[in-house]
Amino acid sequence: MTSKTLHFPSARHLSSLYAGTDENLSLAEVSLHVRLITRDDWLKIEPAQPVPGKPAPRPAAESVALAVDFFNFLHAARGQGLAIRTPDYIRILETFARGEGANLKALYAAPLVIATNRKTIVPKTLGQKLYLQSILKNPVVFGIGPAGTGKTYLAMAAAVSALLKNEVQRIILTRPAVEAGEALGFLPGDLEEKILPYLRPLYDALHDMLDAADITRLTEKGVIEIAPLAYMRGRTLSNAFIVLDEAQNTTPEQMMMFLTRLGEESRMVVTGDITQIDLPRSKQSGLLEVRRILQNIPGIDFHTFSGSDVVRHPLVLKIIEAYESYRNPIGSEDSPVAPR
Repeated sequence: MTSKTLHFPSARHLSSLYAGTDENLSLAEVSLHVRLITRDDWLKIEPAQPVPGKPAPRPAAESVALAVDFFNFLHAARGQGLAIRTPDYIRILETFARGEGANLKALYAAPLVIATNRKTIVPKTLGQKLYLQSILKNPVVFGIGPAGTGKTYLAMAAAVSALLKNEVQRIILTRPAVEAGEALGFLPGDLEEKILPYLRPLYDALHDMLDAADITRLTEKGVIEIAPLAYMRGRTLSNAFIVLDEAQNTTPEQMMMFLTRLGEESRMVVTGDITQIDLPRSKQSGLLEVRRILQNIPGIDFHTFSGSDVVRHPLVLKIIEAYESYRNPIGSEDSPVAPR
């Protein structure tokens, strides 16, 4: 019978391809109909033993070849910076088991790297890579998902990269100034000082990508603008890369106002987390409504992140999952109105 042995740079490297979990290897054995033997830095792939009375899903040689293809793909994806976690592993495995591995290989045919002055940014999950590819392809992209998935950070990285490549003439970063449990009027300072805390996360991300002196210079020249959403009213934003963050806190009227600011040669990315809406209960979120209205328009793409795309501390994913279980217990009919 046909068998194949693959060798990798180290035992640690090999383990990272299946997220360091033996159960994932067992899952691959069942899904691809092979037997896997691993030791040190090598992985041996053999055909699975036939089950009496049950036909094999494919010839033994094809099963081995498919498994080889699968692990070689994981190796190549890891080489491009993908941190393979169990949800990513399962998603990729299911794709190969369905015979659709060619689609994923095309996705990773060329490395996707976003270069800024201070660092090079590489998507760490499959979801992040699909999101970045959508941003590069579509004029308007919505990135919807939980905290820690990189939806705003990657959008800002794409904006900075576009500016450095002279693809746009300016960057506009905006957020709605909505209280998250605090009363804006009781904060100290004048109006600008009251609003600054809402914009601080955008400044923090920007400092990861550009030198402080460059940020100051470009801000003074108006090449980079960070402002509350209300400042966008009445403007036409041309030759710009525009990022709207915390979009779950826009009203339907504000969302329409923002989207209709799009001018010639401009691109927009709208990000938000529909589980963290801070609007009064009497107001609907514009982010919840917009998908139902715009989902079939060419050039507009909606990308939904999942918990598997969280790249913060591992506890963040567990916190998100715990809250989802608490809010939506199995068998409950109560669930957030989250279009997917």
